[in-house]
Amino acid sequence: MQATALLVIDAQTGLIDGDEMHDPVWEGERLLKNIGILLRKARDAFVPVIFVQDDDVAPPESVEWRVHPLIAPVPGEASVRKVATDAFHGTDLDEKLRRAGITRLVIAGCKTEYCIDTACRRATTLGYQVILAADAHSTTDNGVLAADRIVAHHNHILNGLDNVEAEISTLPVAEITF
Repeated sequence: MQATALLVIDAQTGLIDGDEMHDPVWEGERLLKNIGILLRKARDAFVPVIFVQDDDVAPPESVEWRVHPLIAPVPGEASVRKVATDAFHGTDLDEKLRRAGITRLVIAGCKTEYCIDTACRRATTLGYQVILAADAHSTTDNGVLAADRIVAHHNHILNGLDNVEAEISTLPVAEITF
């Protein structure tokens, strides 16, 4: 079995609950519940969990910037701060994963068409097998498509996408094992 890590991207209070700059994400309660299930599964299996936080969401260390309190990191879990949609760009994420011998990523979080899509695609070009938790990522309406359509579209187009020697699979949380 491949060495796996759970990557929780931008599951920040300001994005999930919304704030003066952001509308709340679509089905935020379901998102939190499903990320919570993934966290329990990963922690029970002693799988590394890494939280990624976007410094552009809100001022660092503010309530809105922090990981949502219902899915907050526990002591010992790693975090990575970023300023781009790509969680690997300008961060030590790839280094942390390689040092831990990780070859497979389970990805969840916000926002589907930006940071989730980019992380999935970039991870494959770096050689990681990716499982996108199909019911544990979300976004907001964008003026062209409703959030539920954006999520459905990305689950469809990313499932089976392969780059070089790595591939993305989309699976519901209930089918993801660590």
